[in-house]
Parts: sequence; structure tokens; C-alpha cells
Amino acid sequence: MIRRAAGTVLVVALTVGAACSDDSSSNRNSNRNSNRSSQDAPSATTAGQGGPTSAGVQAADLATGLEVPWSVAFLPDGTALVSERKSGRITAITKQGGGLVTDATHSRRREVQRLPSSDRGEGGLLGLAVSPTYAKDKWVYAYYTTDDDNRVVRFQLGQAPQPILTGIPAGQIHNGGRLAFGPDGKLYVTAGETGQRANAQDLKSLGGKILRIEPDGSVPKDNPFPGSPIYSYGHRNVQGLDWTTGGQLYATEFGQNTWDEVNRIVPGGNYGWPLVEGKGGAPRFIDPITQWPTSDASPSGAVIPKHSAVPQWDGNFLLAGLVGQRLWRVVLSPEGTVVSREALFENRFGRLRLITQAPDGSLWLLTSNRDGRGQPSQGDDRIVRLTAK
Repeated sequence: MIRRAAGTVLVVALTVGAACSDDSSSNRNSNRNSNRSSQDAPSATTAGQGGPTSAGVQAADLATGLEVPWSVAFLPDGTALVSERKSGRITAITKQGGGLVTDATHSRRREVQRLPSSDRGEGGLLGLAVSPTYAKDKWVYAYYTTDDDNRVVRFQLGQAPQPILTGIPAGQIHNGGRLAFGPDGKLYVTAGETGQRANAQDLKSLGGKILRIEPDGSVPKDNPFPGSPIYSYGHRNVQGLDWTTGGQLYATEFGQNTWDEVNRIVPGGNYGWPLVEGKGGAPRFIDPITQWPTSDASPSGAVIPKHSAVPQWDGNFLLAGLVGQRLWRVVLSPEGTVVSREALFENRFGRLRLITQAPDGSLWLLTSNRDGRGQPSQGDDRIVRLTAK
């Protein structure tokens, strides 16, 4: 495995790869999948041949020594709130004197909250989100595992959490956990099926779903299933969400032994799990827009950059790969089809949990090498800041 030395700054030439995989490596059959990547590989742009990424990207450590970071959310003043899955700790990272941190040498880190999460299997403190109206209400949202369930809470920093959505199934695996406010002001929640496959097709269960709720936890009146927070179903384990500038939602999906996916999400859509994995072609299910063999991605957090500090990636769907140990760049057409795909930073940082955009437009990568499945190097886990060269 090729890993970069801790504390360095790199200008990388971005190279083309082919495929993707799941966080649960015991479920993988890499040999069976290794010869299948060409079956769903759109054309790819190649660095150095006039492609949009040929100018290069600078990658620099922003924070090191984190313990399994899972999510980042930003306060209006630029403070980055980082969740750590195992400890239940929320750490605030700023530059010295306050504001958005842009380099490791002038940063300040402090614990601001510890939530009563249960660290079992893949569970613990997972997603974070900040209220779109934080300046008025000061709400921070979190998704975490308890002894009984996965739940969404909101709280003001330093205060006790208030549950707003409970009863999401919890287990050793497939806990979902991503939180994101959509352009409609609703809170979107990803819930895994916890290894209980039947949950994904059961509209009485919150497992294996993307959920949509009001900021206070109530059910929006225009949800596709009246009185239910369910927005889409037939999912195995979604951990990445983002919207285009036109408001279209896309999501990542962990496969089992065959295909990892990116899906175009529509209200009330059924994405097929466990009856279908990957593109099945059945009219009752919605096929992914692209898929990879499960040895190549393990797709977790995702972002569609907008007015970013890496402008050649704006409007593309970027997803972090755990087992694949790479960042995937998926170029979307205006109609939402896949134009090309590109594998970036392959084996350079190890397992990647999240890619997100900071308020200054820089893109932040979170590693997950201390989660028991990685091979930590000195300084792991880390946040890496990406900007154009």
C-alpha cells in the first residue's frame, strides 16, 4: 500500500481508476469482482491529456490525531464541528483566535460536547448537521446509536440533547447515519437496514430508508407516504447525500458482494434491496445511475461541489471510498446521466469516510484508518484540505 508521509503537502497528478466496495470487508469477494469493472465503466478523463483535472490539486493536512472522525458540520463563524464515532466526542476546530481553519499550524482544537452514544460495531456518534437558521436558534443536530436504537437529536452546544426522531433500527452493521439539510429546509436522514434485509422493503420500519423530517422532527405534509418520515426505501446502507444546484438529490449505496451504487433519489422511490443489487432492470425498482464492483469503493460520504476551491470538480458527484481507499469523481450530465468517472488519490490516504465542502470552498477529506479495519499511519486519523494548485 502506498501512503503519504504525515505532515506533508502534496500536489497530485490525478489518475484514472475503474471501480468500488463496502465497509464490511468480510462481505466482499474481491477475486470474483476483479474482472468485472469494465462492465459499467463510462469513459474517463485522463490527467495530463487536457481533462478538467489536469491542472492538479493541492492536498495538505488540516488536522491529525483524530479518533475515527465521521462527520463535519460548520457553524456560521467557520468553526468546524467534527464527530468522532467511537468516543461520542464533538470537537471544534478553528484557527487561533476563531474562524475557519485553513492550515494545521494555526489551528485550535477543543472538545465542545460528548453525546451518550453506544460504540457497538459500526454504530456510535455518526452524522452532524447545523441548523440553516443557527444564528437565531443555535441548534446542532446529531445521529447516534444507543443501546436500543439509532436516533436523531438536536441540542445547543453544552446542553442536553433533545430526541426528535427515535426508533431507527440499530445493529452491529449498516447503521446509516448521515444528516443533511436539503435546499427545501428539511432534514434528510440515512438509515441502514442493520443487516436485517427485510427492513429495507418494510414501510413500517425506518431501517433501509432515506428519511425526511422537519427541523423539529415532525413529518412534512408533502412526504410521499402520509404521516411517515420515509422519503425513499429499498436501501441497504446509505451514508452519502447531496443535491445539484437544480435541487436533485443523489446518494451513495453500499452493496453486499456485487455492486456499490450511486442513485438518483426521487420521493417514494424503491431502490430494490434486498431483491436487487445494482442494475436489475425491473420496472418496479429504480436502477442506480452507476455502479462499481464492491472491491473498489465502499462509498460513504459525498458532496457535489458548488463554487468550490477546486472549480474543475464543481457540479460533479464526489464520493469517499473506504475499502476502495480512493475518492471517486462522477461527472453528471444536465439530465443526470453519467458522462465519466475518475478514481483519485488511490491508496494515498487510506480509508476515506467523508468528502465535504468548507465555507471557503475548500474540500475536506476525512480518513477512517483507526476504525479497526484500516492500517493507521503516523498522524491518523486526519482531515486533509484540498484546493486547486
